[in-house]
Amino acid sequence: MKIKYLLLALFFICLSNIISAQNTYDIIFPGNDRNQKCQQCFQIFNKKPKEVQFSIKREHDNLYFQVNDKNWFNLLFKNDGDGVAIDIVLKDRYACDIELIKKSQIRGFLLKPVYTKDLRKGLKPNGENIFRTFVGKIPEGFLNDELEYNILFLNNKNLCQYYTIYDLESYPWELLDMGMYLDSLTYNPKEIKSSAQESYVLRNKTLKFKIPFKKNKSNYSQEDIKPIYDSLRLTDFNIKAINIKAYSSIEGRLDRNIELQEQRANSIVAALQSFQKPTIKTTVSSSENWVEFLNDIKGTKYESLSGLSKSKIKAKLIGGLSEEMESILKHHRKAVLELELEKKDKYKTMTADVLLNKFNTAITAEKLDEARVIQNSIFERLKEKEVSPDILRKMNIPKQAKFVKIFNKNSAFRYMLNVRQILIVYNELLELEKLVPKDREVKYNIAALKIQLWRFKAIEIDETKLKSQIAALRNYGIDSALISRMMVNFHIVRAENLMQKRDYVNKDKSVAYINNNYNKFPLSDYDYLSLAQFFSYYANIELSVKLLENKARSIDIDENLLFYYLNLTLVSVDFTKDLNYKTIMLNAINMNKERYCKLFNAVEDGGVTFQLLENNYLRETYCENCNN
Repeated sequence: MKIKYLLLALFFICLSNIISAQNTYDIIFPGNDRNQKCQQCFQIFNKKPKEVQFSIKREHDNLYFQVNDKNWFNLLFKNDGDGVAIDIVLKDRYACDIELIKKSQIRGFLLKPVYTKDLRKGLKPNGENIFRTFVGKIPEGFLNDELEYNILFLNNKNLCQYYTIYDLESYPWELLDMGMYLDSLTYNPKEIKSSAQESYVLRNKTLKFKIPFKKNKSNYSQEDIKPIYDSLRLTDFNIKAINIKAYSSIEGRLDRNIELQEQRANSIVAALQSFQKPTIKTTVSSSENWVEFLNDIKGTKYESLSGLSKSKIKAKLIGGLSEEMESILKHHRKAVLELELEKKDKYKTMTADVLLNKFNTAITAEKLDEARVIQNSIFERLKEKEVSPDILRKMNIPKQAKFVKIFNKNSAFRYMLNVRQILIVYNELLELEKLVPKDREVKYNIAALKIQLWRFKAIEIDETKLKSQIAALRNYGIDSALISRMMVNFHIVRAENLMQKRDYVNKDKSVAYINNNYNKFPLSDYDYLSLAQFFSYYANIELSVKLLENKARSIDIDENLLFYYLNLTLVSVDFTKDLNYKTIMLNAINMNKERYCKLFNAVEDGGVTFQLLENNYLRETYCENCNN
C-alpha cells in the first residue's frame, strides 16, 4: 500500500510540475481588469437563451465543440481573438489516498487554442439543429486514461469563461397519465427505468403501508399479521405480489442489521402467504435507515452527529448513547410494503375459447352484469399475456346504448394494451358518443385520447376548442383534479410545439402554468420523474429541484427519482454545502451504492463528472463509501 501511495504521489508531483510549466500559448489570464476585458463575452453569455446548449464530443482522439444554435455560435466567435481552448482533466487527479492539488486556472493538460477563423471554417451540421467544429486532439499518452474536457472561452485571447461539462442522466418522459375509464378510472402505470429505457405495464390495484418492528424481534407470525391482513379487507382480492423494503436503525454492525431485516421481511411474507393459496411473488430489500435518523436528529441535542462520517456515528452509538437515543431509533425499524392485488376470478380455470363463447352468449341474452364479470376475466388473461389481443375483436358487442359501458371498456382496454391502436379507438369512441352524448366516461376517454393524438401530431387540433372540451367535462361530473391534470398535459404539448417554433416567450408561459397547477392533483412516481424531466428539458432545472426536494428526503422515494434529483443538484455548491444534503446522499448509497459511486465516473463512462470531487464535501462521502 505504501508503494502504491508513493507511486501515486510521485505521479502527481510530476504531473503538477508538467502542468505548472506547460505552454499556455497566447492566452491572457486577466486580473482585476477581467470584467472590462471580458465585457463582450459576458454579455453574449448573459443573453444566451437557456435552450441553447453546447458540449465537447470525442471521436477517437479528435475533440469537437458542439452547439445547437448556429446564430449564438456566430455571436460568440466574432473577432479574430475569440476562441476556445480545451483543458483535458484526468480522473487520477482525484485519487482518494493523496491530497487534492488545487489550481486556480487550469486543472489538467491545456490544448492549443482555436480561434474564430478556424472555428467558423470547421463548423458543419451533425444532425438536426446540431453543429460541431474541430477543437483539438488528445495526446497519445492520455488515450487510455479516464478523461474529461473543460472549455476555456476566450475573448480577444482573454480567458473569460471556464466551463465544466456535466452529463445529467436522461429519462424518457411522457404526458402525465390521465388513465382511461373502464369500470372505473384505470391507470396504465409505467415502470421507471434509466438509460433511456421504459416499460409500460398494465398493473392491478396496489396498496402501500408500513409495519413497525420491535427491537430484537425478527419473527412475525400469522397471529402478528392477521390484524393488518383483516384491515386490508381483501374479500374480493388476492395478493399477487409484494415489494417489501425493510429498514433497521443504524446502531450496531451493518451485516447484522441487514441479516435481521431480511429475517423480519421474509417472516412477514410467509405470514401473508398463509392467508391465501395463490403464490405471492416477492421482492425483498434491506438497508439501514440513515435517512430518518438524520432527519430526526435535526434540531435536537444530537444534531452535531450529522457532521460526522457513518463510521464515526456508529462508533458514538456504541453503549449508552444508543440507549439514550432509543426514543428516536425505535421509529426507524420498519418495513414499507407495497402490495399488488388481483381480483378473485371465478372463471380462472376456463380456457380462452370457452370464456369467449360464454361472454358472447351473455351479450346475446343481455345478461350485462355477467358479461362484465367475464370481460374482466378476459382482461386479466390479456394482462398476463396468456391470450392474444385478437380475442378483443371476437367479443361481439352491439353498438347500442345499453351496451355502451361494455363497448367503452373494450375499446379503452385495447388502447391501453397497445398505444398504436389510439386513432382506431378514438374514432370508435366518437361513434359511441353519438349514442350516449352525455356519458361522462366516454367523453373523458375521448378527451384523454385527443390530447395524446395532438402530441403525436396525428390529428389537427384547435387549441381553444380543446381547452373548452376539457373544461366542459366538469358539467358531466368529472372530478376537478382530473381536469387539472388534463390541462397540465395540454400545456405540456403546447410547450413542445412552441419550443419547436422557437417561440420561447409563449413556451415559458405554458411552463409557468404547469408549475403553478401540478399541485392540484396527486402524482405517481412516474409522473414526478416525467414532470421533473420536462422542466429540465426546457432548461428550468430549479423547477425540477423544487418538485422533488421533499421526496428526496423520504425513505420510500423511487430510486430513479432520487438519482435524478442527485443529477440535478450534485453540481450545485449551494445544495451540497448544506449538511442536510448528506441525508440525500446516504439515502442513495443505501438504495444502490454502485449506482451512486458511478455518478463520479467520467462523462464518457456514464458519470455526471468526476470533477464533482473538487468539492471536498462530496469527495469525503465518495472516498468513505466508494473507495474500495
